[in-house]
Amino acid sequence: MRIAVLGAGGWGTTLAIILYHNGHDVTLWEYKKAYAKVLNKTRENKDYLPGIPLPKELVITYDLGEACTNKHMIVSAIPTQFVRSVFKQLKKINFRNTTFVSVSKGIERGTHLTVSKVIGEELPDLPIGSIGVLSGPSHAEEVARKIPTAVVAAADDEETSKQIQAAFMNSYFRVYSSTDIVGVELGGALKNVIAIGAGIIDGAGFGDNTKALIMTRGIAEITRLGLRMGAQKETFSGLSGIGDLIVTCMSRHSRNRFVGEQIGKGLKLTQVLKSMTMVAEGVETSRSVYELAESYGAETPIAKAVYEILFEDKDPIKATYELMTRDMKPEHYH
Repeated sequence: MRIAVLGAGGWGTTLAIILYHNGHDVTLWEYKKAYAKVLNKTRENKDYLPGIPLPKELVITYDLGEACTNKHMIVSAIPTQFVRSVFKQLKKINFRNTTFVSVSKGIERGTHLTVSKVIGEELPDLPIGSIGVLSGPSHAEEVARKIPTAVVAAADDEETSKQIQAAFMNSYFRVYSSTDIVGVELGGALKNVIAIGAGIIDGAGFGDNTKALIMTRGIAEITRLGLRMGAQKETFSGLSGIGDLIVTCMSRHSRNRFVGEQIGKGLKLTQVLKSMTMVAEGVETSRSVYELAESYGAETPIAKAVYEILFEDKDPIKATYELMTRDMKPEHYH
């Protein structure tokens, strides 16, 4: 297939390499003209994926129209808050026979839409079922080194999910299929908020017990809100739910856990974000989750505490104490 990958960050670059080695004709779009030229010249993404060579035949361009024209599949690896502005530029291209795949893990600020919904809004003439997602426990740094990884391809249309599955799957990158696009996308987005909470626990000096508490009760919150938004419960027990939550809360590669850790150590959010070159999707998503939980009437005390620590300057120690002293409840409740 002819495939375009939009976004030359670590994950977009890694997926472009996978698709190339799977036998596809791949174009990688980088929005900065100067950096696209650097990538073409050096054949290495030193800013986001150092040490991994880019295949000579991989096309790299800063021309968005050129990248997206006459493609069988377009993979969006653009940070969530920038997706809409990019796709607004694609309205004049005929995408009647194109499948779209979002690999971003976030919720758009203000609209509370997942990325697949944003793409659908900006390209309303797309055939029904032509938008899918790819999500799961998959740090680019490991996948690029061919460390065994498994993820989930999801779309409302089963054939679309299987098409995405077939395009990406190989001996070290296993892909399962699903028709629960709502659950897969929400799992990928909401776990980033809990991962910030897990990082706060690390930075504040709490122990493994506390982190296990945050992770376990965190997946309960994700499931509770996800069900109210139309997801399937079993999705959150799988790779895009508990699987992605585990790796994001535990890994040294996790940007969201890093943000939380630095805040747990006493830094302010603005200080942490200024020190980072990559986007931590969970920061803005925490705002959206706080607002979504309010509108759906879902109880999400951990996500609420993360929001208050990030945006209302709440003390992490006080927030933890308040979580521990909430009213007594059974473990499983609705």
